[in-house]
Amino acid sequence: MRIDEALRLAAEADLDLVEVAPEAKPPVCKIMDYGKFKYEAAVKAREARKNQVNTVIKEMKLRPKIDQHDYETKKSHIERFLAGGDKVKITIMFRGREQSRPELGYRLLQRLAQDIGDGAIIEAAPLQDGRNMTMVLAPTKRKASANATKAAKATAVAENAAVVQAAAVEAVSE
Repeated sequence: MRIDEALRLAAEADLDLVEVAPEAKPPVCKIMDYGKFKYEAAVKAREARKNQVNTVIKEMKLRPKIDQHDYETKKSHIERFLAGGDKVKITIMFRGREQSRPELGYRLLQRLAQDIGDGAIIEAAPLQDGRNMTMVLAPTKRKASANATKAAKATAVAENAAVVQAAAVEAVSE
């Protein structure tokens, strides 16, 4: 169809002639309401942004000569971050003569990954970077499913609180 004929048809229908595929041979045009088209494209883009999962990287810093209780505390924090769907960057900081023994940090990171087990996967293997050694752990389940689980728990707690409150009101009224 010729351009002037397409423009005449669009004007008769009180719509716009929009070029949808300019790279095609011949170029492809559509007769449509351009304002409505732009609005629907914006709504679609907004929906896509809303459904995106925001990845947060939490960081936990350790020393090679960490005490057992401190190790357990740090490990529980890491497990909590992973359960929340966040990635965790674990950094071992070496000072002074500790820098000559990087295998201590490597063993500590391997032990930590083994202790966490199925709760995470190693996204970036232990890597020495100057005075620090880092490793990145990613959760096995995505953040969206972790948030859904958290919301389900909150709903269950709220329902349980309502049942307890109803029982208390009933007990007071007797």
